Amino acid sequence: MASEQAPPALDGSPARPRTGGGTALTPPGGTPGLVCLGLSLAAFLALSLLGPSLVQPALGGSGPPWTFHVDPAPGPVLALLVAGILLAGLGLALCFRAAARGWSPRPGLLLAAGAVLAAVFSLSPPVGSSDHLNYAAYGHMIVSGLDPYVTTATDLGDDPYGDAVQEWRDTPSIYGPLVTGVQALAALAGGDSPRLTVLVLSLVNGLAFVLTGLILHLRTRDERARLRAALLWTLNPLLLYHLVAGSHNDVLGITAAVAALALFTAGTGGAWRAFGTGAAVGMAVATKFPAGVVGGGPAWRLLTRRRFGELAALLAGAGLVVAVGYGLVGPHALDRVREAADSISLANPWRLLAGRDGGVLGLDLPRSFVSAGSLVLLVVLVWLLVRALPEADPVLAVSAALVLAWLFAASYALPWYDGLGWAVLAFLPWSRFDWCMLARTVALSLAYLPARDPRLAGLPDGLHWLVTGVRATVMPFVLATVLVLLVWCCLRRPRPAPAL
Repeated sequence: MASEQAPPALDGSPARPRTGGGTALTPPGGTPGLVCLGLSLAAFLALSLLGPSLVQPALGGSGPPWTFHVDPAPGPVLALLVAGILLAGLGLALCFRAAARGWSPRPGLLLAAGAVLAAVFSLSPPVGSSDHLNYAAYGHMIVSGLDPYVTTATDLGDDPYGDAVQEWRDTPSIYGPLVTGVQALAALAGGDSPRLTVLVLSLVNGLAFVLTGLILHLRTRDERARLRAALLWTLNPLLLYHLVAGSHNDVLGITAAVAALALFTAGTGGAWRAFGTGAAVGMAVATKFPAGVVGGGPAWRLLTRRRFGELAALLAGAGLVVAVGYGLVGPHALDRVREAADSISLANPWRLLAGRDGGVLGLDLPRSFVSAGSLVLLVVLVWLLVRALPEADPVLAVSAALVLAWLFAASYALPWYDGLGWAVLAFLPWSRFDWCMLARTVALSLAYLPARDPRLAGLPDGLHWLVTGVRATVMPFVLATVLVLLVWCCLRRPRPAPAL
């Protein structure tokens, strides 16, 4: 049954019920969208249960997570993955459109369905990349008394964890101390079995994903906002695939970031609330550095309202967590973060201008230009987004602007990075920016088919054009177009900057 008041249309204007002869008609439902979402999720689950394939590295050993061993050919696997991504995009688009016209299912049911699916994916072998094997190896290093920020998989020698790693074999950990701690606990539970360690890591990620959805659900009693949170996060097949089925640890930082925003915007102010918010922001930073940008919204609110005591508490909370975390692992853990900051991913729009091969356009601009240009673009996007994002709590608008600006301006981007963007958007009302995010994540997902080294994954020679053609040549143009779309959405109807 539709709610009494429909959510706003996707262009930000109030929605109006359709009428015929003066009588309101029932708003169109989102059943077709939910069917597409279900088919998408079924495709992703099938990829996991079919066993080792182009998108699923072999775990080795026996025991959970269990799967079949169908040995599927690369062609059908890619077709199933593409179908899952496209159905996810179509399903979300149909649900967005239906919600804008007044469709209002029970958000609690969607939340429960997403939680069950997260549990199922957590108990299935990871798909979509081989990063989880690196996570397990880094945890094993800690348990073995080694420093993962210096040691590599190659250094482990004849070791089941070192042998399991496929990509980044000569690369130390780039992750924050909180992630390293989780990896160490998982390896401690897994013992000599990388397979069991991966299962523990997947379960932690699944729990974090569900917790994030629950925070988004509980932060408001507005059913329309809860529906939005369920669609953008909990039942979003793209996020379930990349963050849960893919077992990417980005979800840990997202959970901390969402908790920080929910805490700060709940109830009345106070130094202890500011300190707790800062601690949550510090946990996000200690997971992956960029996740800490969500702290910009609370900090800006306290600064502009001259609540300097609370601002000091916020900074103290964040600083304490970050200092303790990096103090335990050593400041050299930041070295890899600094090195990675200059990288340019293959599908990124900045690759049009620069890259190892001189860039798609052959301009071969220096990396310093890309770094400076990325920073300038970041500032411009923040200014545009703060003025254009839908009206909501200004704290949330500023934090969302910072996150989206970082995602679209950064020179290195992978599809699972977008999880943070979806999470902060779930705090805001419906808007055209949902479509920008959908277009970006679908494009990035299609760009990384598969998100593994083609040689190690067994990609046939006849399909290498997926990397050299689609990912490295076509997608930089596609994502540049999405960036232009984002700017156009900002300029289409700017509004005064929010009074903080």
